[in-house]
Amino acid sequence: MTFDQSVYEYLKTVPRGKVVTYGMIAHAIGRPRAARQVGNALHRNPTPVVIPCHRVVNREGCLAPAFAFGGIDVQAELLRAEGVEVIDGYVDLSKYCWSGK
Repeated sequence: MTFDQSVYEYLKTVPRGKVVTYGMIAHAIGRPRAARQVGNALHRNPTPVVIPCHRVVNREGCLAPAFAFGGIDVQAELLRAEGVEVIDGYVDLSKYCWSGK
């Protein structure tokens, strides 16, 4: 499985209404120092509806300023549609961060 495929498979396990960070994904797939590469993989996401890249935020809970599939406002809308509260471009990680797989 390629790096990108590993990122996508992990991201498919993140439930609606939850978020993860780039670093969490990198760690979960066995590449703990590859958070930046996770972001690059998400920009190449071949199926944004199937692979929910909008559920990824930075380590401070900040939305992606250049969300690849429509901008920060679209990412915020997608998260809000799942019940995630977004305030001034941030998600409260203590409330919405998923600590699964």
